Amino acid sequence: MGRNAQLPGGHERFLVRTGAPRAEVPDDSGCGVLHVDMDAFYAAVELRTRPELVGRPVVVAGAGPRSVVLSATYEARRYGVRSAMPAATARKLCPDAVWLPPSRDAYREVSDGVMALFRDITPLVEPLSLDEAFLDVSGALRRLSATPADIGVRIRERVAADHGITCSVGVGRAKFVAKLASGMAKPDGMVVVPAAQTLSFLHPLPVSALWGVGKRTEDALRSHGYATIADVAAAPVDRLRRSVGAAAGEHLHALAHGHDDRHVVPESEEKSVGAEHTFDADVQDRGACERELLRLAQRVAATLRRKALKGRTVSIKVRFSDFRTITRARTLSAATDVAHEVHATATELFREAASGAAVRLVGVRVEGLTAGDAAEQLTFDAPEPRWRDAEVAADDARSRFGAAAVRPASLLSPDER
Repeated sequence: MGRNAQLPGGHERFLVRTGAPRAEVPDDSGCGVLHVDMDAFYAAVELRTRPELVGRPVVVAGAGPRSVVLSATYEARRYGVRSAMPAATARKLCPDAVWLPPSRDAYREVSDGVMALFRDITPLVEPLSLDEAFLDVSGALRRLSATPADIGVRIRERVAADHGITCSVGVGRAKFVAKLASGMAKPDGMVVVPAAQTLSFLHPLPVSALWGVGKRTEDALRSHGYATIADVAAAPVDRLRRSVGAAAGEHLHALAHGHDDRHVVPESEEKSVGAEHTFDADVQDRGACERELLRLAQRVAATLRRKALKGRTVSIKVRFSDFRTITRARTLSAATDVAHEVHATATELFREAASGAAVRLVGVRVEGLTAGDAAEQLTFDAPEPRWRDAEVAADDARSRFGAAAVRPASLLSPDER
């Protein structure tokens, strides 16, 4: 059903209309899980400074020929434009759209503010991306003298007032149900699924609405006669196992009966931090690839420092023009968050692994993460100058004056040089 599924016929009773009196709100007792999803997030953030574009089809995407749609307003979506769609396809579908480049720092700033708002309500916040999160509000109800639906209303009001964007909220007894509900609430709405009506909410929906059902699993289910969630719920679990495999069969059978025992997990340990870039045209020049590795290493290291993390293993990803993809990794003697060290290792790996073929994509990743506040191991042969000190100073300059304030000289354009 996707993230923006419309509310199916017969499900209107679950929709909470803006300003509805409490008596009209579905019973939310026992529904302590909320899923909150920003509406057309990147596009909405851009429109805050471009109010003249409100109501027009707007698409946020990079400028390169291989760029993909990052976000689109609902006016553009009416033409079939969707996130992750190739930009060239989107231009054909909606030739009159206004195209805007992404403002990544602004998205991060708004996301941080929204997540902080959530954490003011409950410490049990599980972000899924910059623009969506699960909240477990069960323990906050008494403190806030509110019901889950009341909290959903407050969140929508505060996001709009504090950040100038809208969000949609799903309320249910389990994560799976709450996420489905928020998708049906879009845009700028709230859907509450009473615990006692969970099955009547789920069973009319198509099997594609089940969490974890992609195109292949959907085809397999339909080929065995399962069209709706009710069909899956009615099937013997042994038969489901034979249709889609043992693990998937048991998982889908549980969901079809409204069972989702996963808790909202506020802190998930990050295993790696990475960044990658697809070139606008295939690149044969190895120097250009190494400069891109430097830019990516700068991004990765800055993210590590911002999150107070360090990592011991540096890996690269290289995709060639024929789409052949390789990865290589090397473990350092000590954990690092220094771009100079990350880039040096990435460059060595690239020179050892890259053939003469043209390159389509390069990526850099740091793994084996640990807390970055651990004591630094000093050695007598430590290299000079102290690269980390310089990079921390550059972080401060960029935070004050913008991302382009301080960069390695090799990343300057010919005009800037």
